Amino acid sequence: MARTVQKITFAPQIPKALRVAAYARVSSGKDAMLHSLAAQVDFYSTYIRHHPGWEYVGVYADEAKTGTKDSRENFQRLLADCRAGIIDRVLTKSVSRFARNTVTLLETVRELKSLGISVYFEEQNIDTATADGELLLTILAGFAEEESLSASENQKWRVRRNFEGGKPWRYFMLGYRNQDGKLSVIPEEAEIVRTIFADYLAGDGITAIIKRLNESGYSTQSGHVFHKSAVERILRTYAYTGNLLLQTKFRDNHLTKKTLKNNGELPKFHAAETHESIISMETFEA
Repeated sequence: MARTVQKITFAPQIPKALRVAAYARVSSGKDAMLHSLAAQVDFYSTYIRHHPGWEYVGVYADEAKTGTKDSRENFQRLLADCRAGIIDRVLTKSVSRFARNTVTLLETVRELKSLGISVYFEEQNIDTATADGELLLTILAGFAEEESLSASENQKWRVRRNFEGGKPWRYFMLGYRNQDGKLSVIPEEAEIVRTIFADYLAGDGITAIIKRLNESGYSTQSGHVFHKSAVERILRTYAYTGNLLLQTKFRDNHLTKKTLKNNGELPKFHAAETHESIISMETFEA
């Protein structure tokens, strides 16, 4: 019996589309920066959708968050989706937009690499899928961290110079607004402040004061209803006496940016009669 050989043909295998996402961030909430963020989102959305062999997953964007923290909501959502296995590649504008902390940056990139996910940094033209990608990334991340430290120190210098000159760090509070670099009284809001102090000294509790304020239709300087924290902050605000106590808090370092109470680690500055008072010193200290 003659042996027959039959040729079997297979349908050509269609390459699996690469699932691609992008991450964008701006470090300021100003309109110009938010416009820049919107432009980044639009660019990456269009670019990924029209790239052959790519499947669009989404653009993860954070507004006004520092690159040194792990609290960026959409950055954390991006990482969660990467761990869930729905992303193969991440695009981002630059090293500093992704993270300025070298340790955090490299830990994140290495974790993603272990999951089979590559990251491409457009501005530096670094692709972690390549052999020399991580080496270049380490060098550039070091420069980015130094830049973050320098910016932080410059900001601290400006703030301390203002403190030494008796200028407040915060102008926006109930009863006052910034007018030519000084605290200017807003009469209708100042009356609310006086009422809060008067009621508290009369023996009313915080809860009763909040209830009366909200029932009267009053609101905070941001236009919100009053809560416990808002009333307590007003009762603690020394600036209502017309004087300023400056640098009562400070940031521990440029990486964590954790705010700490100043217990003598740094000098405090007392500036007397810098603006019109809303309450007397006797009322504040009562």
